Amino acid sequence: MRFDTVPKPPAVEARPRDERGYPVPAITPWEDGRPQFALTDHERSAACARERLCSVCNTLMPRGPVWRVVGGAEAAAIGEALAAGRPYRNMAPTMEGPGHRACMLYASMVCPYLARSNARRRVTAEQGDTPDELTAHVVRGAARGEAGAVVGFAEYEFAVTPTKVLFRFLDPVEWLPHHNADQQLPNLMQELERITQR
Repeated sequence: MRFDTVPKPPAVEARPRDERGYPVPAITPWEDGRPQFALTDHERSAACARERLCSVCNTLMPRGPVWRVVGGAEAAAIGEALAAGRPYRNMAPTMEGPGHRACMLYASMVCPYLARSNARRRVTAEQGDTPDELTAHVVRGAARGEAGAVVGFAEYEFAVTPTKVLFRFLDPVEWLPHHNADQQLPNLMQELERITQR
């Protein structure tokens, strides 16, 4: 699907756009009037973490589950644990913040890297002068991997350091897998209908 044909959650519809029309996520920094999609703005990410704001649309996430898009080995491991009735807890922190279910379903479909199993990163997401264990894999040419999923977690934890905002996600409660994210369209449509009926 083309990104401009994917239905937008209302709060995403209100986001600023780049010159192509892509809505710009809340944690994306701007440079010279252009969003830097491969990077994360420290202050915006910290505000989202502290104030429980969605990292995509920048509006409040109510108490309860939060969602994020995962790929590769992590998506597969979560699915295997849930299918076997085992708990899953990845203690490794990530710099990717949480969001609403609708926002993460939308992001999974429109972000070129998240949407397709054969997608590769176009740029390196550098944080500071040198990559570290959290950013070493976020390099030009890195592949997403076969599996992808939008995963709901019971809760998240975070730490704000001088250079990074780190998140850890606890206790998966929903696993919506995809090979290519177009498969998430029915889930997104159902969620948007649920939102409008509130």
